[in-house]
Amino acid sequence: MCKSKTDIDAAEPARNSRTSRTPRTPRTPRRPFDSPRTARSSFTNPSSSYNTSGNYTIGSSYKASSATSISSRTSLSGLRHTLPEKPQFYDLSEICSATNNFSKRLSNATWRCNLQGKDAIIFQRKFRRPIEPLQLRERLASICRGHHVTIIKLLGISISGDHIYLVYEYVEGASLADCLRNPKNPNYTVLSTWISRMQIATDLADGLEYIHSSTGLNVRFVHNHIKSSNVIVTEPSLNARICHFGTAELCGEIPEDEPKEQSGEITEEKPSSKYKRSNSRVMKIEGTRGYMAPEFQTTGIPTQKSDVFAFGVVLLELLSGAEPLKYMVDRERGDYKRISVIETATEAVAMESGTDGEGRIRRWIDKKLNDSFPVDVAEKITRIAVDCVQVEPDKRPDMNIVAGKISKLYLDSKTWSEKMKIPTNITFSLAPR
Repeated sequence: MCKSKTDIDAAEPARNSRTSRTPRTPRTPRRPFDSPRTARSSFTNPSSSYNTSGNYTIGSSYKASSATSISSRTSLSGLRHTLPEKPQFYDLSEICSATNNFSKRLSNATWRCNLQGKDAIIFQRKFRRPIEPLQLRERLASICRGHHVTIIKLLGISISGDHIYLVYEYVEGASLADCLRNPKNPNYTVLSTWISRMQIATDLADGLEYIHSSTGLNVRFVHNHIKSSNVIVTEPSLNARICHFGTAELCGEIPEDEPKEQSGEITEEKPSSKYKRSNSRVMKIEGTRGYMAPEFQTTGIPTQKSDVFAFGVVLLELLSGAEPLKYMVDRERGDYKRISVIETATEAVAMESGTDGEGRIRRWIDKKLNDSFPVDVAEKITRIAVDCVQVEPDKRPDMNIVAGKISKLYLDSKTWSEKMKIPTNITFSLAPR
């Protein structure tokens, strides 16, 4: 376990026993803290969480009710729940025991287990380059100090040779890719309403904005693994949770001498680096086809702008229900034809005179929504996604701008949804005329 200067051990204040003439109100058992369904930050609002009860001397004219005392204890419990936990360095033997010697495999190099009383999921990754133990501890501490309701928590790590085991909290749900394209029932989706899609878009934008600029740690992180299969849709609220935050930093996917922000020029570096173009042409790029930004395919260097590109692709998937890339048989040419969701979205929002723009958007949006969505909002958010997947990195907006625009469109969608509801307070009777 590591400890930095900014770590704070939060403890409940001790209660001073004082005599009182009035009988004490019986204590009510603590209730579990329920986090808000959607929030920019998972920290509770101090102005609404704290109250003057319990440990403070109050004038005789003020009588603290039992409800106020219960609220104080509940708020303290909620505050504890929202505080980020200290990162753990697990022994490999502990990982082996929890996974039954790595037999509880969910997929290749992925295991689900119970570790120190917590339901967890473990991912095995290989270090892309050597990292000093002290530097690794500092990175882990920085990542674990970050805390957001849309980001799955990193609980700790374990190291064995050139492999690192990343331990995350287990979140029940299905991947966004499976929710959009159910392999068992292609005509069904749990995200069957427009407002549910906008909720997912808002959660993803808020989470990625937090990763990029809102951690408050003076560190500008890069995710580098944004794709629909790395987003968990939780039940029953249908909120989105982002997986694998911290993987890029801890596995050495980001070169030390590269700034976390995208710069305007690309410079030549030492030939020994596997992340940069060099005279030796030795470069190893790992990514998922359809989500990799053009500059990432060239340099292999992940940046916040390449994250924005991947987010734009996921947003287009969410709106259209289509895969990033799909190959179909072209019977006329006797060959395969590649269909890109970026190209189809660009055509759908193209401003051409004499064409039916509204009709193009309606035909492009996922058919499983049954044509029930506000067309103006759909067009605006599609344009935002198209801006995110621009070829030139400098033309892509920052995530704080994207998150702000999507939040406004979410509110517009809520207004539209309220107007479209069927009235329930109307009564009628059937009688002969």
